[in-house]
Amino acid sequence: MNFPLYIAKRYIRSNSKNNAINIINRIASLGIIVGALALFVVLSVFSGLKVFSLSFSNDFDPDLKISSTLGKSFLVSADQENQIKKIGQLASYTKIIEERVLFTFNGKQEVTYLKGVNADFNNVNTIENKLFNGQWLKPDTYQVVVGYGLSQKFSMGLLDFNNQLEVLVPKPGKGSIDNPDQAFNKTDVIPVGIYSISEDLDSKFVFADLGLAQELLEYKTNQISGIEIKIEKDADETAIIDRLKTIFNNKITIKNRAQLNESLYKMLNTENIVVYLIFTLVIVVALFNLIGALIMMILDKKGNLKTLYNLGTEIKDLQKIFLLQGTLLSVFGGIIGLTIGIIIVLLQEYFQLIMITPTLPYPVLFSLENVLIVLGTIISLGFIASFIASSRVSKKLLE
Repeated sequence: MNFPLYIAKRYIRSNSKNNAINIINRIASLGIIVGALALFVVLSVFSGLKVFSLSFSNDFDPDLKISSTLGKSFLVSADQENQIKKIGQLASYTKIIEERVLFTFNGKQEVTYLKGVNADFNNVNTIENKLFNGQWLKPDTYQVVVGYGLSQKFSMGLLDFNNQLEVLVPKPGKGSIDNPDQAFNKTDVIPVGIYSISEDLDSKFVFADLGLAQELLEYKTNQISGIEIKIEKDADETAIIDRLKTIFNNKITIKNRAQLNESLYKMLNTENIVVYLIFTLVIVVALFNLIGALIMMILDKKGNLKTLYNLGTEIKDLQKIFLLQGTLLSVFGGIIGLTIGIIIVLLQEYFQLIMITPTLPYPVLFSLENVLIVLGTIISLGFIASFIASSRVSKKLLE
């Protein structure tokens, strides 16, 4: 058996004759357990908050979105559409038009996005499931679906034929405007549905038929501003993107869901890193107790160490005893803390013990990645702390 490891195990299992040292050892072990527990629970909470925050944008954003590199719109030929349909692992796609326009209702005005969609839109996007009131628009009509935020700003209901919602789109062209009334393409539309997702998104879009959007913007029938794509689960995203770029001769920009919400992803990842660093600092402070406990143990076992040294044990082996002792304490403490943390997280995830509102549980997410992060952090810092303490064993100390 490895001699330093054998002695380290004996020291862990046995109590010192000095009761103060036993208390310090228990405090050090408790600090490691609580540190591992707290770090895992906090990381799991932020993982849950990340998924919860992204769930709102996921209701709007497709897996992939194609837009023009050269301008606001581009043309799609029938041959290109046929090639898109033949791409493997591509579940569905839909053509869209997005443009900021002016909406007026009962003397009130608001500039927001008009989003023209076709019948395939609901195969790519789950927005229809988020309808707060009414129904989804029918193709080839003047019906629109507005956000809850916009309906509140306008104090607008559904199917109000006495007060029409009007959309105004600037006419394309150059030169000065002589008659303001002729500067816009405008038409009345009929709100038939209201969607509700989040405060920011509820005022972002007004959904209309693709043909109506093309008519207002004076687009051709095959002219669009983007294509939204849904891919199959576990699909090769890179291969699909490369194939799409080939179809459109690299004249398009393709973004995935993370790139469409780059600032949101960056903010959430930054928050996660900051929280990890803060709680790692807490663990570092707790591990000072481990250093103190090991140094006290070295002084307590000084007589035994001197005997082992006189019997021929090398200084590096004596140091290794306390290095292994501290590392083992970190491993055992980390595992115990993780076990308790996993139980707490799973109870919250499946039984929703803590609620933010009567219908909304506090979001947490169990992740194997978080388990490995906590274990790696505890063991690494525990090893460093043990190395610092074990270095106190020297020939000078024993003499």
